[in-house]
Amino acid sequence: MLRDVHASVEAGSYSYEQLMRDTLAVIKDKNDSINAVVALQEESDLIEQASKADQIPVSGALHGIPIALKDLVNTAGIVSTSGSPLLKDHIPIQDDVAAQRIKDAGAIVIGKTNTPEFGLGSQSYNTVYGTTANPYDLSKTSGGSSGGAAAALASGMLIVADGSDMMGSLRNPAAFCNVYGFRPTYGLVPNEPRGDVFLQQLSTLGPMARTVDDLAILLDVMAGPDSRHPHSINGQSNFAAMLPQSIESSQRIAWLADWDGELPMEAGVLALCEDALELFKQAGHSVELLAAPFNKEQLWHSWSVLRSFTIASLLSDAYANKQTRELLKPEAIYEIESGMSLSCDDIAKASQIRSDWFMKTAELFSTFDCLVLPSSQVFPFDKTLHWPKQINNVSMSSYHRWMEVVVPASLIGLPALNVPVGFSDEGLPMGMQLIGARHSDLPLLQLSNQYHQCTQWPQKHRPPHAQ
Repeated sequence: MLRDVHASVEAGSYSYEQLMRDTLAVIKDKNDSINAVVALQEESDLIEQASKADQIPVSGALHGIPIALKDLVNTAGIVSTSGSPLLKDHIPIQDDVAAQRIKDAGAIVIGKTNTPEFGLGSQSYNTVYGTTANPYDLSKTSGGSSGGAAAALASGMLIVADGSDMMGSLRNPAAFCNVYGFRPTYGLVPNEPRGDVFLQQLSTLGPMARTVDDLAILLDVMAGPDSRHPHSINGQSNFAAMLPQSIESSQRIAWLADWDGELPMEAGVLALCEDALELFKQAGHSVELLAAPFNKEQLWHSWSVLRSFTIASLLSDAYANKQTRELLKPEAIYEIESGMSLSCDDIAKASQIRSDWFMKTAELFSTFDCLVLPSSQVFPFDKTLHWPKQINNVSMSSYHRWMEVVVPASLIGLPALNVPVGFSDEGLPMGMQLIGARHSDLPLLQLSNQYHQCTQWPQKHRPPHAQ
């Protein structure tokens, strides 16, 4: 995809200006019904920038490529709302690190992609821009919080997209929209060095794309150390170049399914994942059904405490002011009040559980190369529903418990990559997470790329009328 565009421009059969015109035409055709791209910039200015890209030397891997950045990323000169009415008129004067790196690689920022308020919830709706629909069924959600990015990719509005992931926000929308989403090892892509950067380790930025090669190219752009961030790591940074290298002939894959029945799953989710795992077997890899390796309730308790602690620290100022508090959505209030009620002992015990789980995964990865779970416990649901209240008659105790399946990776900063696995009988997409040990980002990408070569789900199964 990216390589094809650059090759066509180099050969003289295409131009970046034409790419921009084609991109804006697709957005004009599709975005009214999907609502994935927001804060779209002036057409004439974007075409002028693309024309200039045709006239200057190539400046990076994204030279001349139109991109819309997730609306949680501050982007200089473009309204950046985080989906909140508190920031509906916020125009930053300085780029976040992610925006600057993408611009430095030559990309042309055309606008933003929609997200739920402050990224809370795996359903992309807010009172600033509205709801993002699923390109495969406009009555369904595209997931979240990178729902705008995933929907824009699936519908052909973008070639690549950035996203972020605390509780599956790169994996869930990728699964719901039949694309790839990669949560890298925590620290590989540095978060913005703002506020507390020592304690908050649950969320990270990452790439999304319709091919693993494009995923790796964007990861190369986003990754790299930042001396201002204490958890930033100087790890692998040439993923795209190393992607074609052969992986070991037999990877050891552990299938965790529904965690011994502890994670309620909508009918059909597990079957699609198991069909996909058969392809890994056919490629020479071993797949073993693994019994639940850790107490699920302890994981959820640790996650809930640490997540609420994190969000309360980020949004406490908005909550403290009565006028701004009234503009926060109920899920934000829930997290803030839960976080404010915690004691030091609560946080310490939650972090001890997190440590125990990390040590357990170290043991697991001494036997297995990859752990696998579904990327969601349900298929895309009605876009007017804020969150599923039940799965298989099991009540969900909070707005996010229906996404509990993503917690094992998020809690301890493991790399996790969503690969598409197919569609329900109703034609709704699903995906599964390939989870590796810390710093196993390259092997995960290589394994996923091998799978992509066999399946090419995003290319062979486009949404209705996609470009």
